[in-house]
Amino acid sequence: MTLWRLTPATLGLIVCFVLLAVIQWLMGVNIDNPSTADLLAFGANFLPRSMFDEPWRLVSAGFLHIGILHLLFNGFAMYYFGQVVEVIVGSVQSLLVFVLAVAGGNLLSNYLAWQAVLVDNMPAVSAGASGGIIGMGAFLLVLAVFRSPTPVPLNTKGLAIVMAVNLTMGFAIDGIDNAGHIGGFLVGLLLGGVHAYTLNKQQAAGRWLMGVSLVVAAGFGLLWYVLHWQILAVIGMA
Repeated sequence: MTLWRLTPATLGLIVCFVLLAVIQWLMGVNIDNPSTADLLAFGANFLPRSMFDEPWRLVSAGFLHIGILHLLFNGFAMYYFGQVVEVIVGSVQSLLVFVLAVAGGNLLSNYLAWQAVLVDNMPAVSAGASGGIIGMGAFLLVLAVFRSPTPVPLNTKGLAIVMAVNLTMGFAIDGIDNAGHIGGFLVGLLLGGVHAYTLNKQQAAGRWLMGVSLVVAAGFGLLWYVLHWQILAVIGMA
């Protein structure tokens, strides 16, 4: 039970991913080939829902996966990245890094989807923890680059390669929400930069990271509100 004792948030996230898939299966959903209706019923991100009256989808989509392989890949990635982040910053802050990276990725995805709608392209449904996990990886990468004092040794080259491969795959493989990956990566860079700077300056790094996380969350709320009303104005509902 070392994982539960030392990194309960990481274990909790993995359990949530698996439980949601099990619930879908018990309710008759083909989890390897779910329909759009099934994905929406379980919290997927979708512009007409997420940017209207269901903003919670910006986060819930990070717990939903499309297929067993998707679930297994993200479960293993969370196991490795999540533990390290949690050991460094604690359970609460590691959850915040994950959730903010998921939300930031989905916000960027919806913004680009709206730009596509304006030129008559249909928005897609998206789901998965990848944006949050990539955000955690980016967080660790910044700490490694700046050689911040951490209780876990970080391999700069290894982290850089993993991040590069994941971002490149988003451009090379159809069906991947690369905007979600990039958005999560940028959030991770920001939070990692704050934590690296305060650690290296021997300041109250935990308090700074928590404060900046709350500011980022408020900023996302403002961005959602602005885009929400822009969309309503264009479609004549404002």
